[in-house]
Amino acid sequence: MKHADDDMKATGLLQNALSSLTSAGNFWAELREELDERIESIPADLNEYGYDPWGFNPDVLKRWMLIPAFLYRYYFRCITTGTEHFPEGSFLLIGNHAGQVAFDGAMVSAATVLEADPPRLARAMGEYWLGTLPWFNVFMDRVGSAVGTRKTCADMLRHGECVLAFPEGVRGMNKTYADAYQLQEFGMGFMRLALESETPIVPFAVVGSEEQAPGIANLKGLGELLGMPAFPITLTFPWLGPLGIWPLPVRYHIEFGEPMYFEGDPNDDDERIREKVDQVKSTIQAMLRRGLAARKSIFF
Repeated sequence: MKHADDDMKATGLLQNALSSLTSAGNFWAELREELDERIESIPADLNEYGYDPWGFNPDVLKRWMLIPAFLYRYYFRCITTGTEHFPEGSFLLIGNHAGQVAFDGAMVSAATVLEADPPRLARAMGEYWLGTLPWFNVFMDRVGSAVGTRKTCADMLRHGECVLAFPEGVRGMNKTYADAYQLQEFGMGFMRLALESETPIVPFAVVGSEEQAPGIANLKGLGELLGMPAFPITLTFPWLGPLGIWPLPVRYHIEFGEPMYFEGDPNDDDERIREKVDQVKSTIQAMLRRGLAARKSIFF
C-alpha cells in the first residue's frame, strides 16, 4: 500500500507540475496574442521592408513588448486612468520622471498600447547620450523610440504620432528621494514644439516610480567620467552590482489628464514660453498630489 500511495503522490506532483507549465505557456500565449492584436491595429507608415521613416518595426515591438506588458500587469500591477482623454491624431504626452532607470517610460508606453482604445504607440524621446550606445541606439528605433532631437519630434508630430517626453530629463529621473514627487525644472522645448505644430499636450502623473529605487546620492562627476549624465547611488546600487538596478515591486498608479491646448508664437522669448510651461507643470504637480493622497500603500 505504501508504494501505491507514493506512486499516487508522485503522479499528483507530476500532474501539478505539468499543469503549471501548461498554465504558464497559456499565459504567455494569451499575452502575446493580445499584444499582437493591439499592435497590429496601430497605424504605421511602413515601407516594403516593414520599417517606418524612423526605423520602427512592429514585429520587433511585438517581441519586446512582452517584457513591459508582463511588468505592467504582474510586477508593478499598474492602475491606469484617463486614456479616454487621448485625442485623435498627434499629441504630446508630458509627465514626471523618476526611478533612476526609465521603467516609468516603459510602463506609460505599455499603458498606451494595452489600455487605450484605440491603442496608440508612444514614441518615447530618449536622452542624447542613449544614441551613443552601440546596439541600444538601433533597438530604440526598432521599438518606436528615438533620440529626442527637435527635428525628430517635429517630424513625428506632423505624421500624427503620439510623442512621449519627460521635460525634467535626468534632473527628475536621478534626483534623490529627499525630493520625491517634487517636480524639477522643466525644459521648454516641448512647448515650442506644441505651439509650432499646433499639437495638444496630454499631461500625465506617475505615482510609484519614486519608490522603485530610492536615490541616496548622485555622483555626477563620476557619471561624467563614465560618459553618463548621472551616477545614482540607491539602497541597492552599486552594492548589489547589476542586480542593484532592478526596481522594487511597488504599485504604479498612472493618470492621464485632459488635453491642454496652447496658442502663441513658438519663437516667443523664454519668459512667455515659461509661463505656458509652468501651467503644464502645475497641472502635473496637482495630479501627483491627488494620486499620493488617494494611494493606500506603496506596494498594494
